[in-house]
Amino acid sequence: MPTLASHRKSRSRTGVRANTPAVGFTTAALASVTLLSTQSATAAPAEPKPSIEEVQKKVDDLYRQAGTATQQYNKAKEATDTQRKSVDRVLDDVAKSADRVNEARRALGTYAAAQYRAGAVGPTAALMFADSPESYFEQTQLMDRLTDRQQDAVEDFQKEQRSAAKQRVEATKSLESLTESQASLKAGKQKVQNKLAAARSLLSDLTAEEKARLAALERKKEEEARRKAEAKAKEEAAERKRQEEARQEAPATGGGTDTGSGGGSGATDGTYAAKAEKVLAFARAQIGKPYVWGATGPSSYDCSGLTGAAWKEAGVQLPRTTWDQVKVGKRVATADLLPGDLVFFYDDISHVGIYKGDGKMIHAPKPGANVREESIYYMPIYGSVRPA
Repeated sequence: MPTLASHRKSRSRTGVRANTPAVGFTTAALASVTLLSTQSATAAPAEPKPSIEEVQKKVDDLYRQAGTATQQYNKAKEATDTQRKSVDRVLDDVAKSADRVNEARRALGTYAAAQYRAGAVGPTAALMFADSPESYFEQTQLMDRLTDRQQDAVEDFQKEQRSAAKQRVEATKSLESLTESQASLKAGKQKVQNKLAAARSLLSDLTAEEKARLAALERKKEEEARRKAEAKAKEEAAERKRQEEARQEAPATGGGTDTGSGGGSGATDGTYAAKAEKVLAFARAQIGKPYVWGATGPSSYDCSGLTGAAWKEAGVQLPRTTWDQVKVGKRVATADLLPGDLVFFYDDISHVGIYKGDGKMIHAPKPGANVREESIYYMPIYGSVRPA
């Protein structure tokens, strides 16, 4: 027995418990080191911070995309407004149709009651109880006429029922279309907000020094656009001088045949000039008002909202979006621009301004900016139109 006891003591479980925590700790530590080593080996290197030029390009792209999304929003809003008017009209027609159905139903009820009363007494008894034979025959003739009218009433009732059913189907389709337009409008609004939020986030991450460098890049861009505008202003001044000299020489040469160029025949007459003067007078009066996407005035505008409101002053109703405004009137080359013409920008035609002459325009630039004069060369030109 002592030997057995000694044997049990040498295999004490207490010793096992004492060694277990050390083994567990070592295993956990090794596992942690292995995991950290694996993560360090597989982790992608941190992306380098974008340069100021890259930030500028990204912000410009986001604002342009926001401009595109704004035009999509404007188009969806226009469709929603149209559908809402259509729904209101159809629902009004449904209500009127229901009134006509009820009126036809009342007429049928009147004839049915008269028929019941007439059918309750036989013809012999009716003749016997009549005040006179004449009154009996008059009543019989009246019932014959009622039978004809009753048939007409039935046909009218059926016709109104069919019309009401058709209008209810139309109303259902209009409501479905309105719902789709409203969903598109909501999605467009969210898209604009997301683009603007992304642009603001990029700008807010810049340090003070980076913001100063970005501002310097913007000034450089503006200066280049200004120089191009000045060059175009000189070209326009030279063309005006040439035309003036041609007009002065015309009487001495018997009237001459030179009608001038730079604007197209008929476009330089008083009609277009008078309209353009009204357009530009309105546009100048809006300078300083904020850009707000989806706005058409009078306290704020987006780009196509401003052009639409300005040309409305001259009696010309422009479509709501840049994509539709570019289809109005006739296309003109940049070299042939006249005050009042519309200049469109970017390949997706997401921006527009009103040409004022001398290479400059009045436009509502972007969120955070106000309506202002600016060189048409500040953005890539897509094309131009003369609306009237």
